[in-house]
Amino acid sequence: MSRYAIGDLQGCHQEFVELLEALSFDPRRDELWLAGDLVNRGPGSLDCLRDVMALGSAAKVVLGNHDLHLLAVARGGASLKRKDTLDDILAVPDRDTLLDWLQARPLLLRDGEAVMTHAGLPPQWSVEQAEGLAGEVSWVLTGEHSGDFLSRMYGNRPRRFKPHQEGVDRYRAIVNTLTRMRFIDAEGRLDFDAKEGLDSAPEGFSPWFQYPRADDPWLLFGHWAALNGTASDRRVRAEALDTGCVWGGSLTALDMASGERISVPSRQQITR
Repeated sequence: MSRYAIGDLQGCHQEFVELLEALSFDPRRDELWLAGDLVNRGPGSLDCLRDVMALGSAAKVVLGNHDLHLLAVARGGASLKRKDTLDDILAVPDRDTLLDWLQARPLLLRDGEAVMTHAGLPPQWSVEQAEGLAGEVSWVLTGEHSGDFLSRMYGNRPRRFKPHQEGVDRYRAIVNTLTRMRFIDAEGRLDFDAKEGLDSAPEGFSPWFQYPRADDPWLLFGHWAALNGTASDRRVRAEALDTGCVWGGSLTALDMASGERISVPSRQQITR
């Protein structure tokens, strides 16, 4: 069996098909870990969602911020943004089947030392704590009040998680940390504005993976396309998986056993 970790698809369906062919991927024996953001910005969001869902137990997926945006639009009353490419999903007769499947995906995957979230793991959280917090959000997303949470999920406050937080503030802080984090300060406070490379760090902030941790997991994350798959100057074991396919880069798979990276070039002509 081979296990591969793949960065953000973001609707790059042709490249996803080509990458699976390059891997000689067989869902009867192999496994994919997908770092979230299956949908949006690229032209094949519906096909990406359908294909990953069809892989069944061979595909392990964490939710990304674009996946949550789709759920918020469909079930939380949020509005589509100008550059969204989600209309096909929202219009198909089986949209609820697709959305139900997506909504049941976790925010964190763990197997031994390997831990995947969409944006990473702040040094203030142990892996065990992160598992528990991610589970709290999953409980809300699969519960009867999920629509209420999705309608109130957006927002940059609070800027960091604190254990005493309750209700929407607590869940929003968890979601923002696991799906939107790039630069943080020493207390785990998030910066939501800087989205480019490491030299764009605001004063007092650094990439989350440049802070030391008390434990030593192997962290797999996507989300940060400007890193182009390289988490440099890192203080932890971290693998950046988003190589900017939707922005004209490539789509990359990491062989989780050998460390080899296999990429296919982007077919997109999308500008930021």
